[in-house]
Amino acid sequence: MAGHSSAAAAHAGNNPFLRAVAAISTLAGWVSAAMIVTAVAITCQMIFVRFVLNGSTIWQTEAVIYLVISATLIGLPYVQRLRGHVNVDLIPLALPKPARMALAILTLSASIVIVTIMLWYGFEYWHFAWARNWHSDTIWGVRLWIPYLSLPVGFALFLLQLIADLVAVILKIDQPFGLEDT
Repeated sequence: MAGHSSAAAAHAGNNPFLRAVAAISTLAGWVSAAMIVTAVAITCQMIFVRFVLNGSTIWQTEAVIYLVISATLIGLPYVQRLRGHVNVDLIPLALPKPARMALAILTLSASIVIVTIMLWYGFEYWHFAWARNWHSDTIWGVRLWIPYLSLPVGFALFLLQLIADLVAVILKIDQPFGLEDT
């Protein structure tokens, strides 16, 4: 059963860096949504071709898979900005404000380290596909560097939003975990 979190969307205040990152994350969210809508449209076209026209499809399934995965990765910063990721706030709610601040800095710092590692390996994987001219083993034969580009781009944007969240907490522009004082 889902409940509504008491956390609010990340605040940017008048800080130009935080406002720029918020704008970039919002744009990423719109791009991600467009990818999902495109994947749905392609799926509908594929169903029409296969079951109404009784024809075969070549590129549709692969395109939908790449679009949905890319939308997930590109949408990461937007979801982080809205604090839409899974959040267990039982411990932060129980902590006094200074301990909550320390925990927020610790968790954001750990997240930044992990996402930086993911960015590194995502970039490396994308670069292998680009440098070695990898193609999919399907009839369509898409150049794999194109869909794999969502790995470094998505993780870079997510990292940028995490850094902005950390800056906002340290500068006291935003509350730790987005929780107002209780």
